[in-house]
Amino acid sequence: MNPYIGPMAGITTSVLWTGTSLAFTAAGRRLGPTIVNGTRIFLAIVFHAVTFRLLTGSWIPDVLGRQVMFLALSGIVGLSIGDQALFTAFVDVGPRLAMLVMTAAPLLAALFGWIVLGETLSGLAFLGMAMTVGGVAWVVMERRRPGLAGTTHHRVRGITLAFVATVCQAGGLLLSKQGMGHGWLPKEDHLAPQTATLLRMVFAGLGMVPILGLHAAREWRRRTNGLLPKYRGSRRTGLMFAALGAVFGPFLGVWMSLVASDRASLGVAQTLCSLPPVFILPFAVWIYKERIGARAVGGAILAVAGSAMLFLKPQP
Repeated sequence: MNPYIGPMAGITTSVLWTGTSLAFTAAGRRLGPTIVNGTRIFLAIVFHAVTFRLLTGSWIPDVLGRQVMFLALSGIVGLSIGDQALFTAFVDVGPRLAMLVMTAAPLLAALFGWIVLGETLSGLAFLGMAMTVGGVAWVVMERRRPGLAGTTHHRVRGITLAFVATVCQAGGLLLSKQGMGHGWLPKEDHLAPQTATLLRMVFAGLGMVPILGLHAAREWRRRTNGLLPKYRGSRRTGLMFAALGAVFGPFLGVWMSLVASDRASLGVAQTLCSLPPVFILPFAVWIYKERIGARAVGGAILAVAGSAMLFLKPQP
């Protein structure tokens, strides 16, 4: 098999997640993070179910009970809990600080892959990972112009939630890889990434039900007390952005992230899936009129160079 499929899928994931971050930012301003999180997952379930039907001619995947267990945990941990924690951290401390904490995800993924799956990385791969993670962190740490950075009264909670999201993202990817069969099933019996993504989304949707219930109860109490939501813009437009983000993110993006973890080590896959803070820089200039300084440019160059090193000796 082509040894470049895994790394290419990781880069594709970052491109898709850059698009979804822009769409969900626009949707979140109109609907709120919890509604956006729930909408994207339930739309993704429909997209994946239809895709699975077209690819296999069936609606129900043929999987083992242990695979279902791993993928259920992956969906709940990585998508329901992890993404909800990350979206809330964005509100509490802003995306820059939250994404800075998230740069630890590739290192955690490499550690989990080594402990659980026995994955090892060459010195060149570790150097590429370090350069990529360092470049992303350098980009994220660049100071923004006054007035653009988010303010918060929940700094400790936001940083804590960002760390929770980091652990959940790395752990969710590990559980997904185990759910496909890595580490305990022969290679010919491994589950296809698209099938694994469908099951992961179904259980993520189940995990979102209590979160949406708590959100509805809180909003009802706020409205009862005369406190109206502070969201801006049309809800219809917000739903359109949420649907667009669902295509880029939990449909195509998560699918490609499982292809990456299926064809590469967890550390390499997570590293190459963590480039949206770099890829989003041109959009930050174009859409948000931000000024990109020398630090961001240097960090982007370092991250791209590190990513390129991961292609020099791809895993078979």
